[in-house]
Amino acid sequence: MSAETYAVLIADVVESSSRRDIRGVLGKKLAEASRKHLRRKLIQLPYSVTAGDEFQVVSRNLSSVPAILLDLRAALRPLSLRIGVGFGRIPERIQPPVNRLGGEAFQFARKAIDEIKANALFKFPVLTAFHSRNQGFDSTINLLYGLHDTLLRRITAKQWAAIEVFRGHSTLEHAAKRLQLDTSTISRNLKRGYYWQLLETVGVAGSLITRSFH
Repeated sequence: MSAETYAVLIADVVESSSRRDIRGVLGKKLAEASRKHLRRKLIQLPYSVTAGDEFQVVSRNLSSVPAILLDLRAALRPLSLRIGVGFGRIPERIQPPVNRLGGEAFQFARKAIDEIKANALFKFPVLTAFHSRNQGFDSTINLLYGLHDTLLRRITAKQWAAIEVFRGHSTLEHAAKRLQLDTSTISRNLKRGYYWQLLETVGVAGSLITRSFH
């Protein structure tokens, strides 16, 4: 068995039964995310829809997992995601199809998403959960993302639009031009949409992962 630690993400769509052609919409959005994340070497395989509204992916770039999570949440809007992340070993060669791979990283990711669905982590609902052999890491990052998800649930569609375009164009001026709004409106939507808090979470969580698994 390889001693290398991988991250496995297992995600599904919240209230998917109320959406038409969920598999088609999900497949289109994930194809675009796959091209972007493979080009940046964030993931090992393309995102794969494995069952209904569920998809999986494997990453060796552990410290980039928080950035991947934020990218997915922005890129897949208006779909809302539950995402379980498992850190661990994968005994097989990393190759498609992803749903035929196994090992503790997949087991931990499945446990994480099951905990989200069962509201088993906290007395408040969350959209993200992590599981590994490191219990200290798990408790810290799950609390961090529990607070993060409390803010995430309050972001409006207009605020998400500002976040997604700003992330793609990097300046208020470019984002304002794309959305045909003034820069003050974009800036206000970023602040009210907790964008800067989300960005800080990516940095802090990435550092925590680096310290815990390297």
